[in-house]
Order: sequence, then structure tokens, then C-alpha cells
Amino acid sequence: MSLDIDAINRELGHDPEALVRWALSLDGKAICTTNFRPFEAVILHMITQVQPDIPVVWMDSGYNTEATYRFAEEISQQLGLNLTIYHPRRSRAHRDAVEGEFPTIDDPRHAAFTEEVKLEPFQRALREAAPRVWLTALRAEDTAERAQMQPVSLNQDGLIKVAPVLHWTAKDMYQYLQKHDLPNNFDYFDPTKVEDKRECGLHLQH
Repeated sequence: MSLDIDAINRELGHDPEALVRWALSLDGKAICTTNFRPFEAVILHMITQVQPDIPVVWMDSGYNTEATYRFAEEISQQLGLNLTIYHPRRSRAHRDAVEGEFPTIDDPRHAAFTEEVKLEPFQRALREAAPRVWLTALRAEDTAERAQMQPVSLNQDGLIKVAPVLHWTAKDMYQYLQKHDLPNNFDYFDPTKVEDKRECGLHLQH
């Protein structure tokens, strides 16, 4: 079945919950990725209201804050997440012992670091899960690159990427959390980005 992506974006692109229902009605397996950053409980709640057992994938770099790990446990239990965690081939302790602290973004080694701790685990997750639909919580406010994206897109491998809350503001996200009594996590750090408004590359490649 061919999809009219433009029509779907016009009709559902500003209605996150309707877009989630549409995405999860498609034939084929769907997954949702998360990193448990601020406001992640929104997408996790939306998807599990429609499909409670949807596979949720977390690429845990090993460099998350203690608060992020506690939040991941809390929201996973609250929503009963069907969570699979993908780690880099080397543990953080192993990598740090051999190569020292993670490289800064202006260090030539940073691209290889990002590949090791985030991109390779994501590629592994895609191979093992083999989804047709990928749900993600990226938002246009995040970066200039994401502001140019559409809520629904089709990549070169035929994977349907769905970003239901792309057009939502931080205020929209906060109000959803309040409405559904969901926790949040602001003590978050991503060593592949370091700075706000910076891409790690995952959403540019896929």
C-alpha cells in the first residue's frame, strides 16, 4: 500500500494523538525510541494508550545522569513499558579506561565516539527489531534541522518515521504531563550533543 505522506502531514500533522493512532494502525511492526530526556513521558504515554506492548528502544550510552536512570525506572514501571536497552559494544568503564573521558565536540574523535555509543547501537536495534514504523519524540523547537522536518517521512530504506509532537511547544508538552500526572526529567545530559540545539546525527541519517 502506497502512502500519501503529504496528505497525512496536512491532515494529521498537528494532531499528535491522531497521528499516533494512525501510525499504530499500519501493517507491520512499530517501535518507539526514547532517551528519557525532558518531556519524554509525553510520547511514551501517548503510544502506550494505543498499544500498551509497543516495543520501546533506548540506546543507553552509559553516560546518562543518575536522575535519568531513576526517571527511566519510574516511567517504565508507571507505564509498563516493553523496554529494550541497547548498550555500546564497550562499557563506559572499559572505554574510559582505554581512551579517557569522552571527547569534546571540537575533538576529531567525537564523531567516532558518537558512532560507538549511539549510532551503532541504533543500527543494531533496527536490524533486530526490523520495524516498518519508527515513532520518535523529536520536536521542531529542538534544532534548526528538526524545524525543517515533517511529522511523517519515509526514509530510503522504506522506514516510516513518525514524530507526533514535532509541532508541539514546551508549553504543550508540559500541559500534557500535568493533565496525565506524568513525571519529568530535566537532569539530562547527552555526550554526543553536549550543547543544546546540536544534532548527534541519528535523525539526519534516518
